[in-house]
Amino acid sequence: MPQGLSNAPATFNRLVTQLFRPMRQFVQTYFDDIFVHSRASAGNLREVLLCMRENRLYANINKCIFGAEEIPFLGCFLGKDGVRADPENVCAIAQWPVPVLQKDLRKWLGLANYLHKYSANYAEMARPLTNLLKKDAVWSWTSEAQQAFEAIKSSLQSAPILALPDEERP
Repeated sequence: MPQGLSNAPATFNRLVTQLFRPMRQFVQTYFDDIFVHSRASAGNLREVLLCMRENRLYANINKCIFGAEEIPFLGCFLGKDGVRADPENVCAIAQWPVPVLQKDLRKWLGLANYLHKYSANYAEMARPLTNLLKKDAVWSWTSEAQQAFEAIKSSLQSAPILALPDEERP
């Protein structure tokens, strides 16, 4: 499919979703990412590869990951225990200097907001910072803003692995 066409990503995503729908018990897709997850992975992987061959879809072997405990995906790592934040993103947030301008804060919050799900009460912690981005807000980096900045950094550095509840446990 030619890249650059405005509808190409959506069309390709729809194709991939439809092709692998019969395998949805063990296959998840997201645009050109295909995840095969099951205990009988060799047979399921074979089924996926045959489907790709039959439909003339190709995989770049250099981008394939087989038999991994966890895989990188959209700024996170997916594994058998759950989902965790990418340590590189957490490190970038932690090492970010104190914002001097609104645009600096906006950039930092953009990155931090992406990982908000790993931080309990994130919205409440970020409120003093988001107030600084309001249309008529006067830029003044207060101690409250500094505390919020540090609290978010600290919270994300100790981010938990997110997982669904185990219904077998009390």
